[in-house]
Amino acid sequence: MLRAGRDAVSFCQDRSIDQLRTDALFRRALVHALQEVGEAASRISAEGRARIPSLPWGKIVGARNILIHVYWGVDHEQVWRMATLDVPDLLAALESACAAWPMGTTGPSAPS
Repeated sequence: MLRAGRDAVSFCQDRSIDQLRTDALFRRALVHALQEVGEAASRISAEGRARIPSLPWGKIVGARNILIHVYWGVDHEQVWRMATLDVPDLLAALESACAAWPMGTTGPSAPS
């Protein structure tokens, strides 16, 4: 989730929503990164999700399902909002949870 989320944020730097609408390469890269965030979220254990109960896990996975299955009807404005508003908050929560994860457990390794 961290890697794909960071990619999504970096893809948007120095870009605009108008470029999202007109640049197919940018759009596909961003949508794919957001799909990866949702796919990774779907694989987080109940224990992992419990560490960040404030995250809308169901909505994150649901967004992935829409991006995967309704690709012809994806709302570019929604994609832009997710990448520029939601994902930075998600990253902050994930980074905080990973930093607080006890060493020597079966939890995640240090964020990369």
